[in-house]
Amino acid sequence: MKKKKIIQVLVGIALIAAGVVGIVLTHRKATAEGATWQSLVPFALGWIGAVIGLLVLIVGLLPPRKRTDVRTLTMAAMFAALCYVGFAYFQIKIPVGDDSTSFHLGNVFCVLAALCIGGMWGGLAGAVGMTIGDLFDPVYITSAPKTFVLKLCIGLIAGLVAHKCFGISRDREGRKVPLPVATVLSCSAGMAFNIVADPLVGYVYKMYVLGIPQDAATLLAKMSALTTSVNALIAVIAASVFYLALRPALKKGRLLPQI
Repeated sequence: MKKKKIIQVLVGIALIAAGVVGIVLTHRKATAEGATWQSLVPFALGWIGAVIGLLVLIVGLLPPRKRTDVRTLTMAAMFAALCYVGFAYFQIKIPVGDDSTSFHLGNVFCVLAALCIGGMWGGLAGAVGMTIGDLFDPVYITSAPKTFVLKLCIGLIAGLVAHKCFGISRDREGRKVPLPVATVLSCSAGMAFNIVADPLVGYVYKMYVLGIPQDAATLLAKMSALTTSVNALIAVIAASVFYLALRPALKKGRLLPQI
């Protein structure tokens, strides 16, 4: 194993260990009734650190990949900012007991990022952008770890279908499915996952990690299923339209990576 890979593995293990310690030390205060912002943030960061550590560990164990260029990293940062803005500023909250669910536009840019720069970087853009949005919102702080994992998965799935199954970054001769159809199906794949996973993972996370009563967790899961479905429909339509409109300019400017 190369030195760089060994370092990645060790960093991943260290992040996982630090995250688990943080979770254990802050769990009681974070899940107590009337928990403060100061106790909720370290708890959420512990989970996020453990998840990031797991990702780093997996990357360290995988075969070496082609180095990512600066343009892709820049676009990933831009999309992360757009995901944050779409979630934090274009949001309609629906209170559910002491918790909340919402309609928002964050998923639009998460899926669009996966189409433009690939599933890994698109998923990370959505995960980072919307997780930061959670951390700055007292209502959603404890949901930040769940958000990080789910948005990453949305990007990975949409990007996998778009680039590995349909090859949307290729020229017309290299595609077997018309670009508009491939774009809509790719967005739909990522959002279909979210429609199922968001309420289900949210129910398990709220009930077994945060200790929320079953009735409250069930009600929140039902409301989340509704808002997630609406968000998914908006994301599929908007991301498809944006990508098809932007693709010629991005391709002309050589900003679309060959994936």
